[in-house]
Amino acid sequence: MSAINIIDEGKAILGLEFGSTRIKAVLIDENNIPIAQGTHDWENRLENNLWTYSLDDIKNGLRDCYASLKKDVKDKYGLEIKNLAAIGISAMMHGYMPFDMTGNLLTPFRTWRNTNTGEAAAILSNLFNYNIPLRWSISHLYQAMLNGEQHVKDIAFLTTLAGYVHWQLTGEKVIGIGDGSGMIPVDPKTKNYDSKMLEKFDSLLNEQNLPFTLEQILPKILVAGDNAGKLTEEGAKLLDPSGMLQPGIPFCPPEGDAGTGMVATNAVKQHTGNVSAGTSSFSMIVVDKELSKPYEMIDMVTTPDGSLVAMVHCNNCTSDLNAWVAIFREFSELMGIKADINEIYGKLYNHALKGDADCGGLISYNYFSGEPITGLAEGRPLFVRSVNNNFNLANFIRTNLNAAVACLKIGNDILFNEEKVKVDRITGHGGFFKTQGVGQRILAAALNSPISVMETAGEGGAWGMALLAAYMVNNSQSLNLPDYLEKVVFNGNTGISITPTPEEVAGFSAYIEEYKSCIPVEQAAVEYKR
Repeated sequence: MSAINIIDEGKAILGLEFGSTRIKAVLIDENNIPIAQGTHDWENRLENNLWTYSLDDIKNGLRDCYASLKKDVKDKYGLEIKNLAAIGISAMMHGYMPFDMTGNLLTPFRTWRNTNTGEAAAILSNLFNYNIPLRWSISHLYQAMLNGEQHVKDIAFLTTLAGYVHWQLTGEKVIGIGDGSGMIPVDPKTKNYDSKMLEKFDSLLNEQNLPFTLEQILPKILVAGDNAGKLTEEGAKLLDPSGMLQPGIPFCPPEGDAGTGMVATNAVKQHTGNVSAGTSSFSMIVVDKELSKPYEMIDMVTTPDGSLVAMVHCNNCTSDLNAWVAIFREFSELMGIKADINEIYGKLYNHALKGDADCGGLISYNYFSGEPITGLAEGRPLFVRSVNNNFNLANFIRTNLNAAVACLKIGNDILFNEEKVKVDRITGHGGFFKTQGVGQRILAAALNSPISVMETAGEGGAWGMALLAAYMVNNSQSLNLPDYLEKVVFNGNTGISITPTPEEVAGFSAYIEEYKSCIPVEQAAVEYKR
């Protein structure tokens, strides 16, 4: 069927994802091919020393993104969207959104970017004998308890950003298992929250005489393929105030951006992995068993269908790199050259590959916010060199590219070197890979592994979310999620692969040793630069 017929007959499928700097909507046809998209740019704010987005930011961003999609459909096909086959909602994972009995948000949304939960995360990790990251929902909840915050006693529902948006559109308090595994650990066997950990957390609630159990306030866990409700009349008005969009559209379970990244890169099968690199970065390696012991640098989460995943999450990736590119753009304009920003990225990135494999001894710390991987509670972007280093443009850009994935290397070295995890394929996606071949080669050197990038990598998590919605309504063969992606969506396509040279691997290894040895310099910057 043509895209016009697909849209006109209400057979298109919508995926919406709330990223850190952009909300994106992707509309796909019956062959899972994107046929329209919409975007809305937004940015978090640091308020009272906590990173947040307001509810108005969320709702206005949702409406504006959908309006952008509607305009794209109108401009391309001359149609209005009246009905859809399915919708899926995704968002940046974890964080803290507690609501009372009447649905009022009790404290501003605390995002994944906050690192104020160190005390709680340490206590919970010890209690559970399981790594509990700073950004997980229970870390935020327990830190609020430790801080004696008055709102805790009034919590009736605790969810993530994806869970919140889904709730507003459907009235259903549910969550996909991948996103749910970033609230409190789940049991891959039962496909539900880990019952023993629920009991242990409840003992902490009892110590403070709080009037609920943890399970009572958490959203219900669903897995890929489950029906997660339908668009209500109120939800339809929220999404499309014009009244054109009709209620009753089925929704798949809301998921986190890590899960949609795995789907978008066909990396949900055991022994596959993906790396998402944008404002933050994370690698997801699907493993066949639990690790031998907990590691502070490695989170254990799940795929959207419940397989165990070893996740290395880094709070910082391209923000500092983008800031440096903006400086070069400003310089070019000062020289009277109106260069396109994408051209500037391309020129600088490709020139970086001419630099020394070890960046000539230069080091960059790209920490806009705290970085748990290296134990930094706050961020201070910092460039470090000595008078003996080989300081030139190629090495300068290359060290900033290396810095974007340095923490990923530190975490993944544990998986590959200590846990001997085997991976058949790692696929990259996100803005770091936009300049063809450059970010891909840098990451390959960092992980000492071939890295693949698909042509569809630029479609991102919104497309991955649309695929999950399609899996719910179009899986006529009753395939499991890995087989559905392999056979129906990707049809054997594994993308273009780059294998690092021994010199590149050795160079990055030398870089990372210098990087780790100079972390006290970054720590000093945190302590003395206010």
